[in-house]
Amino acid sequence: MVQINKEACIGCGKCVDDCISGCLLMDGGKAAYTGKCIHCGHCVAICLSGAVSIPEYDMADVQEYPLRDFGLDIGRLLGTIKFRRSIRHYTDQKVETEKLKNIIQAGRYTATGANRQACRFVVVQDKLEILKSMVWIGVEQAVSTSEEAARELQRLIDLRRKKQIDYLFRNAPTVLYIAANNVVDAGLAAQNMELAAIAQGLGVLYNGYLARSTALSKEACDWVCLDGKPLAVCMLVGYPAVDYRRTAPRKKADAIWL
Repeated sequence: MVQINKEACIGCGKCVDDCISGCLLMDGGKAAYTGKCIHCGHCVAICLSGAVSIPEYDMADVQEYPLRDFGLDIGRLLGTIKFRRSIRHYTDQKVETEKLKNIIQAGRYTATGANRQACRFVVVQDKLEILKSMVWIGVEQAVSTSEEAARELQRLIDLRRKKQIDYLFRNAPTVLYIAANNVVDAGLAAQNMELAAIAQGLGVLYNGYLARSTALSKEACDWVCLDGKPLAVCMLVGYPAVDYRRTAPRKKADAIWL
């Protein structure tokens, strides 16, 4: 629940005006909490005196927001978005734990519908060979029992057997899964996480083949601790083994201005 330090509250009413749940009101010149809150944290963020807290959350992680330090330059932001590429070739370099934690932070702070915050992030790096074994066994079993799976995945099996090309994992040192009941929540988180990866010199591939292949194996799904949550996004993460020199062309925007 939201807690308000009455001594620290200056009675400005900003938290009351901004509350999307309507669960704050002014009482005796101070803000007061009435319940039925989605704990979005807007009241904490807007408070001028730091009087508001939500004990269920990590309040030690809350930080001040001086615009001069965190404001985004639109030119650099658009440049980053335009320059990003799907990376399909990686070096063997392991991704540092601190960089992976930063990527998770980017996902954790992404907006979610009704403030669900229900995405689960699973990082596989140290035990990647275990995952590979489970997934490939699941793929081969599915191909042998499903004509539909065979049409889609037999080519990947043949390439791996005959040419030693692993089109599912592509030499990436890290696989990152996002499980969520709401695919939009997962997609929004994945986009922010990719930007966090790029900012640290890493590359990402959204891997639909690997997501579907993992879902074919109950053993793999249980092993990566999905616990019944649908697998929404699968990302390969690592240091790019390719060097792109310019942005790729795109069609003109299909935008309607009214």
